[in-house]
Amino acid sequence: MKIAIYGREFNNTVLPYVQDVFDVLSLYNVDALVYEKYHHFISDKVKLNAKITTFKENAELIGQADVLISLGGDGTMLDTLALVRDSGIPVIGINFGRLGFLASINKDEIKKAIEALLNQQYALDSRSLLSLESKLHLFGEENFALNDITIHRRDNSAMMLIHAYMNEEFINSYWADGLIIATSTGSTAYSLSCGGPIILPSSQSFVITPIAPHNLNVRPLIVPDNVTLTFEVEARSAKFLVSCDSRTVTVDRSVKISIKKASFDVNLVRLNNESYLTTLRNKLLWGIDTRNY
Repeated sequence: MKIAIYGREFNNTVLPYVQDVFDVLSLYNVDALVYEKYHHFISDKVKLNAKITTFKENAELIGQADVLISLGGDGTMLDTLALVRDSGIPVIGINFGRLGFLASINKDEIKKAIEALLNQQYALDSRSLLSLESKLHLFGEENFALNDITIHRRDNSAMMLIHAYMNEEFINSYWADGLIIATSTGSTAYSLSCGGPIILPSSQSFVITPIAPHNLNVRPLIVPDNVTLTFEVEARSAKFLVSCDSRTVTVDRSVKISIKKASFDVNLVRLNNESYLTTLRNKLLWGIDTRNY
């Protein structure tokens, strides 16, 4: 098995865990394909005993990597989408961050997780993505999101008026600071913090969640994932922001945006001792008396 490694720059508290990853790869004589910028960052900080080659882009992963390990938090995990794209390469995240819904492997379980990968003791969760279309081709070829696509105001500008349509049928005009269009995967991210529901990944649906709506009767709306959503913006400011997961661009208010299910899914690795509900319970402290904390 050849394992690709992706990560971001980190502080020194993470060093022992990064070292653990490469020590385990070396122990099992695993060929490692490391993202070039990350390799440059860690080369003088970590002892790299494993067989190392580097890669820079999606094309260098195709046919070369059997699985990609993300080292970091959920944001780092989202970065890997631009690398794996529609290749089908499975992705697993070792969490060096805080909550870690996507990067679900605890940093103290590195050896056990890599052993499970090598022994093929895992399943694949296929997760839907959103794709964004506009005349300006925002985000270029990386116009897809695993968590959410967000339309929101710039800086301290006044609230926005966003007209929303589903398959060209009018839904509502939202007076708000913005809108979040989230996948089931992203329902536990920004959408949840704005009052959106948690959606199981198998639900085949998206959710439209308003950000600080002016009308309190406006609530999150769950829609099937086979529709096309279209949005037109009115605002005092001439421009607004659109975010595709962690990537953000500034857009003129005259631009119309269409969002629908992407033409491909991403494969997330789920170890055999894990489940989505287990992750929810652990991360959200369900069933635990928080008065003890």
